[in-house]
Amino acid sequence: MIKVGIVGYGTIGRRVAMAVSIQPDMHVSGILKTKPDYLAREASRDFKVFCSDEKALNNFKEAGMPCHGTLDNLIDDSDIIVDASPEGNGKKDLEVYKAHKKPAIFQGGEEPSIAEASFNAYSNYNDSYGKKYVRVVSCNTTGLARTLSVVRDNFGIEHISAVLVRRGADPNDSRGGPINALEPSLKFPSHHAPDLKTVLGNVDVNTVAIKAPTTLMHVHTVQVEMNYPATAEQITDLLKEKRRILLVSGKNGVTSTAQIMDLAREMGRDRSDLYEIAVWKESITVKEKRLNYIQAIHQESDVVPENVDAIRAMMQLANQEESIAKTDASMNIGKGAI
Repeated sequence: MIKVGIVGYGTIGRRVAMAVSIQPDMHVSGILKTKPDYLAREASRDFKVFCSDEKALNNFKEAGMPCHGTLDNLIDDSDIIVDASPEGNGKKDLEVYKAHKKPAIFQGGEEPSIAEASFNAYSNYNDSYGKKYVRVVSCNTTGLARTLSVVRDNFGIEHISAVLVRRGADPNDSRGGPINALEPSLKFPSHHAPDLKTVLGNVDVNTVAIKAPTTLMHVHTVQVEMNYPATAEQITDLLKEKRRILLVSGKNGVTSTAQIMDLAREMGRDRSDLYEIAVWKESITVKEKRLNYIQAIHQESDVVPENVDAIRAMMQLANQEESIAKTDASMNIGKGAI
């Protein structure tokens, strides 16, 4: 059993902790919190809680909440760390993990240079095999890499153009925005294009992002110039084979992100999460070598199975197919088309 420490217990950290806890070959050694808030109290029901430093340790003691030590203790008790701390902390944390000679996984908010490899289970699992420091790419990049890797592997890719309509904030974030506006990124391409190249290869890609006043999901419109011609039926069948891609249809009442998230609730998932990338079947159109489709990303959860697979790759526990199959089975991923 690989002992996994989780640094940070926010949107991603708490989900990764639960996902790791149900794996047959992993165990959560503990989670790290900086303050004794409601999340720390809830976490203590299932996991050992560690404090970030001596000051935090005293704050937990004053709040009457259990704390099993500091970051150093958590690292010593773990075989590998999943760092899900706030964006930008990774560079500082990396030096701590190196001092303890412990491998670590970082999230997509960190720069690619922080790690030996960026990770996506479908598109480049083997690049992280046996590596000590790996970065799981962002929720948007994960969604693009999953579907585009299917196209790349079967028809080749000459050019990608994607428009990303992004949620304004996660549901628990009252500070996000915009409120009554659409806010386009003014950098062309957006940061998603170079990030996608870290896991998909040196493809020609252009992206633009637009922030919207919603907390539910991201939506991508994707256009691909393929190396070889295909049909919409061929693309649809290939996507359908992948458990982490969910084909949805407006004919069945799924016409917006609201219905997709309602569907996720009906699946009975932990926190109503949707680990799969939802692709509208009607949007899959092909004219010779030009492919178009529209997909939706649940930004809170699509990277969670990727973190689990990254652990197996780094610890050399399983090959790509074996790891994905184990993760999907444990997390009930892959219900087919809706």
